[in-house]
Parts: sequence; C-alpha cells; structure tokens
Amino acid sequence: MAKLYFRYGAMNSGKSTALLQAAFNYEERGHRVLLAKPGIDTKADGAISSRLGVSREADFLIGAGTSVRELFAACRGTAPVHALLVDEAQFLDSAQVDALLEIALLEDVPVLAYGIRTDFRTVAFPGSRRLLEISHSIEELKTICRCGRKALFNARIENGRFVFSGEQVVIDGTEAGYESLCGNCYLTESGGSMPRPVLSAAE
Repeated sequence: MAKLYFRYGAMNSGKSTALLQAAFNYEERGHRVLLAKPGIDTKADGAISSRLGVSREADFLIGAGTSVRELFAACRGTAPVHALLVDEAQFLDSAQVDALLEIALLEDVPVLAYGIRTDFRTVAFPGSRRLLEISHSIEELKTICRCGRKALFNARIENGRFVFSGEQVVIDGTEAGYESLCGNCYLTESGGSMPRPVLSAAE
C-alpha cells in the first residue's frame, strides 16, 4: 500500500533540494515520477528550484480550487507513475491534501509532499495542518538559526524590520523577506512574547 508522506521544515531547510533529490533517485532506478506545485507559488514560474541552483519544471501546477486527482490523471496518461512529489504543499487547501491521500491509497502511488508548517505569525497553513492530520509519515527537515540553534519559525522582514501581523501569503508585489529563527530569537525579535495574530475566517 502506498503512503502519503509530509516532509516539513522552516525556510531554507532544503525542502526543494530534498524533493529534487528524491525525484533523481526514483528516475535513476528507471521509475517515472511526476512533480507538482501550487500555482500560487510564482517565485520560479513553473519550476521547482533549490537554493543550490538545481531547478526542474513541474509537470503540472495546482490552481486554487482545482481537482488534484483530475490534474494527476491527465498528466499521468496511460503510463504508470511510481511517485508524485509536491513542492510548497502548505499552499494547498484541505480538499487538495485529501486528494493526495486518495491518490496514495486508491491509485497506489506514493505521494511525497514538502512544505512549511507555519507562517511568520506561527499559525499553521491550511495545507500543512491537514497534512499533519492525515499523513502516514511526517518528517522534519532541519536548519539552523543565526544563533546556531535549530530554527523553528519563519520570521517576515519588511523594510528592514521584523513584522508579526499581516496577510498569511505574500509572494508578489512586496518587499517582504524571511529569516528562519529559533524560538528564543523569534521571541527576542517580537518583543518578548508570542504574537497574537488576528485570523481571517478562512484560517
């Protein structure tokens, strides 16, 4: 029986690199894989790119509200697929994550989803929350904070300053940057207490 895997980590923990390495490992053994990512992630157009400079075009993009199972079936065609690898899975909605589980169980295709667990406010992304709820296997990919401790949180920087309120997803048209921080450094930057985000109805 195939399984749904969720591999998460703070930003710069090598998630896309790990995905591309997994794809290479499958293909080195003669297995066919499909790569997908949410269409909302426009940083590299239709490509999945790692910080090491490795890049590869996604086989299909998952748009908001679209059927992942239909996209998978259309891209698969009649040839067998041995794994589906999904980058930036935090941007999927709950129904799309459920579809990943259905692909694993009903199509007998392992699904490896990579993403960030929480946003800059320490609030779980809807896709990540659902992946944590239903995945067969959950693995943390680790990176370090500037102080040398394990980074846990993704802090947002705008105009050279850390910010702790705002929209959950900001990709285009802003000057936002991010830094992975441990709990201690996150608290220091936030003024010594965890932020109390005001959540939208969708969250």
